[in-house]
Amino acid sequence: MHATSTSVAPPAPPLSDSRTFKRAFADLKAGFRARELWSHLGWQDIKQRYRRSVLGPLWITISQAVIAVGLGGLYSVLFNAPVATFLPYVATGMIIWTFISGCLTEGMEVFISNEGLIKQLPAPLSVYALRTVWRQALMFGHNFLVYIAMALIFVGTLGNPYTLQGNGACEAGSSWTCHPGIGFDILLAVVGFALIAINAGWVTMLLGIISTRFRDIPQVIAALVQLMFYMTPIVWPLDQVTAVTGTKRDLADTVLPIIQFNPIYHLVQVVRAPLLGQHISPVSWIAVVGMAVVGWGLALIAMRNYRARVSYWV
Repeated sequence: MHATSTSVAPPAPPLSDSRTFKRAFADLKAGFRARELWSHLGWQDIKQRYRRSVLGPLWITISQAVIAVGLGGLYSVLFNAPVATFLPYVATGMIIWTFISGCLTEGMEVFISNEGLIKQLPAPLSVYALRTVWRQALMFGHNFLVYIAMALIFVGTLGNPYTLQGNGACEAGSSWTCHPGIGFDILLAVVGFALIAINAGWVTMLLGIISTRFRDIPQVIAALVQLMFYMTPIVWPLDQVTAVTGTKRDLADTVLPIIQFNPIYHLVQVVRAPLLGQHISPVSWIAVVGMAVVGWGLALIAMRNYRARVSYWV
């Protein structure tokens, strides 16, 4: 009699949880906990950029002031607008745009530029995204000094008698962006900037993952960023379009819907309008909050599926 041997199947390998939303959320949670790391790295980026210079980071403020004054002075002549009101309009637009464009352009390279750290330092991927946003926020703080200086210089002109219509344009026949006066509504700019920073977080994470896999994406995004600058009312006033009448009304009917679908416009408005004492359209709030919700949903999906592959792609 021969004993019958029973074949036992090998145990199934445990399922990997590397591609789960749980791991994606854990990466974000660990990244926020490591705030000492990414905040220190952000400060070091600023110091390294202006190492051995006499003025150091103040060059950020000086450069922004030169650009704002130059463009504000030029376009005030082109649009026949008073410098005292048009210059703060251009300055605030440029300050906010610099933060947004910096997060876009540097966010695409966030993992590529940190290749050495990613391969050597066992840190969450969100640390590098937070480092980029924090660095741009520090630069925004330096640039904000330009707005403070202009608000002090032109404080006597920021309370003119113009009132605002529902779309943010001026009444009394004005053909340039007015400044009805600065009040407590300026605190809404803090909320607006927080929403921009939240959107910058998912943009940096999502574009960083995509650009690490497809190295042609940064070139495409860089071209689109430059195009969006000219399509967004940053250095040109929106009421140049809303004030047209007669045969030019067709131009306004065509341009205004395009601007309303421009996400950069709403991101700029939620900060610039309170700084100039203007009304923020509810559409801008809804657009910015909606972008944050949808964008972070896409970013979490990308982190869920490709977070573990970034270290191989770099």
